[in-house]
Amino acid sequence: MNGNLSILFNQTDPEHSDAGCVSADTVTSVHAFHAGISGYAPTPLLSLPALSSSLGVSQILVKDESKRFGLNAFKSLGGSYAIAKYVCDQFGLTVGKNTIQILRSPQYAHRLKEFTFVTATDGNHGRGVAWAAKMLGCQAVVYLPAGSSKERLENILALGAKAEITNLNYDDTVRYAEKMAKQNHWSLIQDTAWEGYEEIPTHIMQGYTTLACEIVSQLKEKGFQPPTHLFLQAGVGSMAGAIAGYFFSLWKDACPDIILVEPDQADCLYQTAKANDGTLHTVSGRMNSMMAGLCCGEPCTIGWKILKNLARAFISCDDSYAAHGMQLLGKPVGSDPPVISGESGAVTIGVAAKIMREPDLAAIQTALALSQHSRILVISTEGDTDRENYRRILNAASL
Repeated sequence: MNGNLSILFNQTDPEHSDAGCVSADTVTSVHAFHAGISGYAPTPLLSLPALSSSLGVSQILVKDESKRFGLNAFKSLGGSYAIAKYVCDQFGLTVGKNTIQILRSPQYAHRLKEFTFVTATDGNHGRGVAWAAKMLGCQAVVYLPAGSSKERLENILALGAKAEITNLNYDDTVRYAEKMAKQNHWSLIQDTAWEGYEEIPTHIMQGYTTLACEIVSQLKEKGFQPPTHLFLQAGVGSMAGAIAGYFFSLWKDACPDIILVEPDQADCLYQTAKANDGTLHTVSGRMNSMMAGLCCGEPCTIGWKILKNLARAFISCDDSYAAHGMQLLGKPVGSDPPVISGESGAVTIGVAAKIMREPDLAAIQTALALSQHSRILVISTEGDTDRENYRRILNAASL
């Protein structure tokens, strides 16, 4: 039996997508920065032929971000680039391949101790900020919303950051972090944007494009065909906007159909698209979805400017789709490689699989032109960042 899934089809207008901030030239320089960090390696792009056959499509590819810098999620890409860009701007430096080595040299290392970066997070972004700050010898302060898992808090504390779980929801925690930044003269490194705060979020989005740059190279290296359908999960829409914008800037008319997926308790992009009145719409309340990394109630202004013109459809769904995706990837069929994918990482493949298999979703399958010729790409944005819940889902009856 299916859970709750709602879909809204969108009239795309790619030429007005406002994706200039993630152009191919920018992405090349961002990738060079990340490649200069010790321990950098492209994360795997995996083919799942047995699942493809089972679902009746031509190809399924999964980008496994659980392997990113040993941090179990993609978020370090954005935080590290934004912090490096901020610090380099203060010092009059240009971000490049040797940035980390230059900043850790005696000329700058003692000055970096004076920087304190603060952020709000559902877990993965804050861990990435704490990691980047530690790498550069800076300080980090991280606030998590009510209901955050203790494991995610402990992962951040283990990197030397000051961190605590608040009694606020995600968006109010963001506002609290902003308040503390002003009060203490700290630098806010937040992975969403609003009017008057867009420069640093733009740099964070640019940081995310390294994974897309890797995908393009890996498609060629492995002889995979480019995707026809790209399912992207969205919280505020920063990652989705960055990846969608870059692929469009690179592929233009050959860009895959982009389908956005959100938890139904935090579907701010879906609600904004549904209203279609030129304003951003928010979702309030506790947002108790287990897809913690996507429980964001206010859209990122920069991400929305891109997605409103590139997304073919917006999907709002409940946790059962994430659980189904976790099981599909964690307990693969045939000889497909297993992928440890957490709640926010697996929801896209869960949605795609249900659309292909469930009779009552057949109309959606037809409307999205999903067929035996389709090539699906998903990004598993996190591993088992909440191991207790991951084990519980994997050991549950098949969903």
